[in-house]
Amino acid sequence: MDPSAPSRTLLVSNRLPVTISMEKQRPRVVPSAGGLATGLRAPHERSGGLWFGWPGDVRRLKPEQRADLDAQLRALRLVPIHLTPAEVERYYFGFSNSVLWPLFHYLLDQMPMDTSDWDEYVHVNERFAETVRQQYQEGDLIWVHDYQLMLLPQMLRQRLPAARIGFFLHIPFPSSEVFRILPWRTEVLQGLLGADLIGFHTVTYQRHFSMSLLRLLGLEADVNSIWHEGREVRLGVYPMGIDTESFEKLVASPEVRAEAQSLRKESKGAAIILCVDRLDYTKGITRRLLAFERLLEREPSRQGKVRLIQVAVPSRTEVPAYDAFKRQVDEIVGRINGRWTTARHVPIHYINRGLPQRELAALYLAADVMAVTPLRDGLNLVSKEFIACKPDLDGVLVLSEFAGAASELAEAILVNPYGLNQVASALSQALRMSPAERATRLQSMRDHVRRHDVHRWSNDFLTDLSAMSGATASTGTRFSSTTELKSVVERIRSAEHVTLFLDYDGTLVPFAPVPDLAAPDQQLIGLLQHLCARPGISVHIVSGRGYPSLGRWLDRIPATLHAEHGLWSHSPGDSEWHLNAAISDDWKPKVLPILERFVKCTPGSRIEEKSAGIVWHYRQAEPVFGALQAKELRLLLVELLSNLPVQVIAGEKVVEVRTQGIHKGGIVARVLHASGNGNLVVAIGDDRTDEDMFAALPEDGIAIHAGSQPSRARIRVPGPYAVRSLLSSLEP
Repeated sequence: MDPSAPSRTLLVSNRLPVTISMEKQRPRVVPSAGGLATGLRAPHERSGGLWFGWPGDVRRLKPEQRADLDAQLRALRLVPIHLTPAEVERYYFGFSNSVLWPLFHYLLDQMPMDTSDWDEYVHVNERFAETVRQQYQEGDLIWVHDYQLMLLPQMLRQRLPAARIGFFLHIPFPSSEVFRILPWRTEVLQGLLGADLIGFHTVTYQRHFSMSLLRLLGLEADVNSIWHEGREVRLGVYPMGIDTESFEKLVASPEVRAEAQSLRKESKGAAIILCVDRLDYTKGITRRLLAFERLLEREPSRQGKVRLIQVAVPSRTEVPAYDAFKRQVDEIVGRINGRWTTARHVPIHYINRGLPQRELAALYLAADVMAVTPLRDGLNLVSKEFIACKPDLDGVLVLSEFAGAASELAEAILVNPYGLNQVASALSQALRMSPAERATRLQSMRDHVRRHDVHRWSNDFLTDLSAMSGATASTGTRFSSTTELKSVVERIRSAEHVTLFLDYDGTLVPFAPVPDLAAPDQQLIGLLQHLCARPGISVHIVSGRGYPSLGRWLDRIPATLHAEHGLWSHSPGDSEWHLNAAISDDWKPKVLPILERFVKCTPGSRIEEKSAGIVWHYRQAEPVFGALQAKELRLLLVELLSNLPVQVIAGEKVVEVRTQGIHKGGIVARVLHASGNGNLVVAIGDDRTDEDMFAALPEDGIAIHAGSQPSRARIRVPGPYAVRSLLSSLEP
């Protein structure tokens, strides 16, 4: 992003990037260290933007101390969102870390049997949304971070329709089969889709998200973008880096080098295996300890010659699962040390606290092997910190294949953390590796870590988000504003005569799992009856459905009905349906066996035969397989029928073969020719077949698209219920 750009960056995360302590009865605000705080500090300062988040527990502060704290935060352009203890307990420790965290890390056994904390998660996301709205200025970029705020993008979109909103997920996005376990899966997906750009650490996480959209919402991604509610939502892969330069300066300092040398002397010639983790059940600590024990069992000669240093930083101690996990780790460390300790050597050195960055850098520099073996991890920056702290190219990284960083650091020894023997063998291989191989592997990884640091990560994301303003505006795909819709309604109401063309499925009624279940409800019947009774308006319902069902459902409506895309028409008061064109069905015997074969091999699909066409429906088929089968069927039919007077049309979860020349634009032209000039012509539809209807409108006609697909229509509304609302406003 251009540093001189006028737009501010509004950063939103669960926590503010500060630590608050007391010094002489006055609160003291200290900037936090760490990857996210470091990476976002530059865009925060450069753009003159704001950072929103919870400052931590400040309940013990007196009113004057609280005012002092807020003043210090304002000076740093930090906007505190003070959460109550109940909100922290239910939103953060409850739903975010007891439900979302284990689910997204595939550890379903850690999820509670039941939770009532969803409403608090919604409530706190709403609080964040309202606070951001109050501070927002036109042109600001909004960047929301992580799983605690997955509803926030949509909440912001509702409040700030024109804002540019980005979201980045710092943890894994699970496979669709795991994600669908979440009872509120649809709400979470809808929340994320409020963003213009959604970022992930790896291609795998992006693919899992896309698959969940397809399976749960029926939205199909086109490589890295999705059309949703009239907007293009882009997906991107942005692996987070570290502040490489900072770590390289640390390990170059005499103090850190002296500390590393001291650690090596303390080991008395024993190789050092280093592990640095939060004390979290996703980090694979217990399995790694057992793998280390397995190494000692399989290679007893290593007793006294290898030492494991485990730094385990306390985390989320208020969550019962974490307290139980700590006890488990303590017991395993105690048992292994009790079994293998000698008078001269303790195999595991366990540090159950956080360490300053300088001490960590010394440990990285001293270690022979770094073991990073989480059961699942969004990325894992520790692995990159170790690499940055190895200027001598003497060290080996053992890395879980289930850490996001594995997709970047292929030169590490990759392991499955669930296989104790495999991890033990990897540790043995690392300890035996030659200096030349160590240097070759590390050099390649160091080059990558240097090129892709945390500053490049934040810059790449914000550059892409900033660029979306032009792309989105040029497509004209946002939903029409309230002002635009009012203007359209006024124009229609003031016209002397209006000819109104309405599609049915997806426009007047939502799509149903089975087409026969899409019958009109009483509200729609009443709406259409009132609309037809309005003086100066002619209503035409133009549907792809066959005339038997259309006539059965809408025979009480004094509107002209057009079935099969205008092949058949029925006027009010007429007892018969009339055929508008000569048709031939000589091609059907050639097509029907093919469709029957696809029905047989695609469970949930079905065939609908019409006068001038045959339709293969796959709405009830497995979404991914159904979409693949539809593509294959279209290619096959286009090739097979290339010399026949038919069209192959891809609709909403359908593939239709129909006689050429039969389309909705034809019936629009026929009606307008019969009615003459002087009418205001309005057409409302939702899919590809309705584009023919829009194309046939006169220059001063009004085309209204319902839904999120690309369309030539200038006016856009979200879907059937928005269409009904618009039609209701036309009543006298």
